[in-house]
Amino acid sequence: MTDSNAPANRDFCASALRAIRIEREAIEALEHRINGDFSRACEVIMACKGRVVVTGMGKSGHIGNKIAATLASTGTPAFFVHPGEASHGDMGMITSQDVVIAISNSGSTGEVVTILPLIKRMGAPLISMTGNPDSVLAREAVANLDVSVATEACPLGLAPTSSTTATLVMGDALAVALLEARGFSAEDFAFSHPGGSLGRRLLLHVSDIMHTGDQIPSVPEDTTLSGALLEISRKGLGMTTVVDSKGNLVGVFTDGDLRRTLDKSLDVHTTPIRDVMTRKGTTIEADHLAAEALNLMDELKINALPVTDSDGRLVGAINMHDLLRAGVI
Repeated sequence: MTDSNAPANRDFCASALRAIRIEREAIEALEHRINGDFSRACEVIMACKGRVVVTGMGKSGHIGNKIAATLASTGTPAFFVHPGEASHGDMGMITSQDVVIAISNSGSTGEVVTILPLIKRMGAPLISMTGNPDSVLAREAVANLDVSVATEACPLGLAPTSSTTATLVMGDALAVALLEARGFSAEDFAFSHPGGSLGRRLLLHVSDIMHTGDQIPSVPEDTTLSGALLEISRKGLGMTTVVDSKGNLVGVFTDGDLRRTLDKSLDVHTTPIRDVMTRKGTTIEADHLAAEALNLMDELKINALPVTDSDGRLVGAINMHDLLRAGVI
């Protein structure tokens, strides 16, 4: 129950800042615990022929769920098993080929300790994350990751706050160390996240969304400026490519080029496009990632790019709207 006589002018910000400070100190303390046990835990997981099974009760379970998800999305197959359910059938999800990460701040959580003999009998290596390196859980583990904290951010010292934050950060440290050891790439990550914008940014290639064939804005180099403007208007990409008699790309003409041309008061009906185009210009190859096209456009402050193959032949065109429609932006 809350105290109805408590002062109404509480300093919410002071409480929040104190909590952040305490949790920051808990994270900083972890740096001194990245030691032989941490390396041993990584080695055991790297040698695992099965999956990493994470278990924990209560708030530790919530953190364990997140750690399992992070491991799974960064190249280490993993899943979470509730320790209470493990005692009622879910132990069948664990095999001798797996590695178990058991999380308990006290290191003596009943539901977790109950399944320790079964894990040991099965022969699955056990890694613990505890706040008590002398606990039964820590002693049974091949490696114990010390996530103890000096104090909880909760002023009552009851609600898991600093301790769960420290455990989460230790889990992230473990996942990152394994990711780098495996040489896990951005493309590997994308295959674990194909449905979201991240997957689209990392998996979609320029060739998947570029305009091809008659959709490519293109004019011969002897075309008049007015003819080039008509091509830009017809194709709607904000630019046109310029090609020689063999169809090789020799330049581009963009909205920016048009503004510079108008400042010169040239006759749009007689001026050949080769006199006002940007020679060659910036291009991107069709097999590059669409995200690379976006980065290139952002860097150069342009809105469209000609697309070439590995031999430099014009094969397509892409603009910022294409990237937007594809969900790359």
